[in-house]
Amino acid sequence: MDGEIVEQEVEMLEYKLFIDGKWVDGSKGKKIPAINPATEEVFAEIAKAEVEDVDKAVKAAKAALPKWAEMKPEKRAEILLKACSLIRKKAESLAKLEVMDSGATIRKALGDINFGVYNFNYFIKKASELFIKEIEPIEALFMNFSYVRREPVGVCAGIIPWNFPFLMAIWKAGPALSMGNTVVLKPAPQTCVTALELAKIFEECELLPGVFNVITGDAEIGEPLILHPDVNKVAFTGSTETGKRVMELCAKGLKRVTLELGGKNPFIVLEDANLDIAVDGALFANFYHAGQVCTSGSRVLVHESIFEEFKERLLKRVKGIKIGDPLDLSTGMGPLISKEHREKVEFYIKKGVEEGAELLTGGKRPDGFNKGFFLEPTIFSNVTNNMTIARDEIFGPVMCLMKFKTDDEAIEIANDTRYGLAASVWSENLSRAAIIARAIKAGTVWINEHHILSERAPFGGFKESGIGRELGESGLLIYAEEKHISTSLVNQRWRRMWYDILF
Repeated sequence: MDGEIVEQEVEMLEYKLFIDGKWVDGSKGKKIPAINPATEEVFAEIAKAEVEDVDKAVKAAKAALPKWAEMKPEKRAEILLKACSLIRKKAESLAKLEVMDSGATIRKALGDINFGVYNFNYFIKKASELFIKEIEPIEALFMNFSYVRREPVGVCAGIIPWNFPFLMAIWKAGPALSMGNTVVLKPAPQTCVTALELAKIFEECELLPGVFNVITGDAEIGEPLILHPDVNKVAFTGSTETGKRVMELCAKGLKRVTLELGGKNPFIVLEDANLDIAVDGALFANFYHAGQVCTSGSRVLVHESIFEEFKERLLKRVKGIKIGDPLDLSTGMGPLISKEHREKVEFYIKKGVEEGAELLTGGKRPDGFNKGFFLEPTIFSNVTNNMTIARDEIFGPVMCLMKFKTDDEAIEIANDTRYGLAASVWSENLSRAAIIARAIKAGTVWINEHHILSERAPFGGFKESGIGRELGESGLLIYAEEKHISTSLVNQRWRRMWYDILF
């Protein structure tokens, strides 16, 4: 399950801010260290943006907007498709940087880069279909020609998390740029590297200066970016608590806002489920990227008649997850993002024990690692839905096993949460599973699957899991304002709708 990571000499990388098509230092010359979560070594230095740099980036995006917005969609698509091609060519190097920056395994990172390309391609091609929509005439008497013209919202701020750095950059920049907007992207301070590499790719494909900008820093620049009077839309992915603050700030200027927030997602196993698949599915749902995924199925609800068998199989299979060097293709689970985050997850593990949950396995740092923010896959049993570990989003490799007797009880437990991001139902009876899926209050519900998304389907949450949707047509239309243009086709006064109303 574990093994020592062999450290290698890595040349120190340096990155600057990308503003108005130029690479510039932060106004005060400060740097952010990029720390490899697997080795705790600094592998890159990144310029730290200040409030003055936020203003420069937004002004650059505003100045670039008219030319980019008025460019023919086909020409915009041509430029952006070049970027997709370059991403595909650089996929391996991008994935390695993602591993070093975020602690993701190389298998996850490669998947993220490739999925990002598919997503970006979809955004670019689908956008061209959405700009004009004709409307049927209202009545023959009042003949008019009406259509809806979709126009860019304007300057869009994208604020992204550290768990999927490259993919989240694509999810924010891809639809915004495809719909003719300009972008100021703020990656998480822990994981800036691949967002800056994306800026290099846009520079290489000769994207107009100012259309895409990257500013790197902490919360000190996040709020000024959101509040900037020239920012028209904010897209945020992160915690629910921070999302509430983002919404509060956006309300001050009535800015368009989309929020993709937290989850405490149920994973429901019915007594007729294929246990071979469901057990592995539960491990994937909980320990993919060390549980640092908003869609993690961390509340595993198992029918009481198969609970003991499911638990035994789970404990056998979890031993096969290899913890280790994330650059090794055989590694199944890498480290957590930081020392502070590991300590937070450990606090929740301690809380689970204190509140009476049974710790079946894990709960500690693996043996044999002198460095790195590693933590073993952790499984609790005898968890009730009122326990802290069943209520809070832990965002780490912690699974909560829970029993249920009936489908109605499973639905009640599943919905007893302030979140509503995702869920999954596991059963050989697809009709029964579909009935449960419809009853669950969540934005995405899988049947006999978990974590798998499609660029063609909307993604987002109910309740405190967010507002708005990313991906699919919905994820493009949030970057457009709709304008209804109506032209009268009659010249006779008596046929006007307003005839004799005023005179």
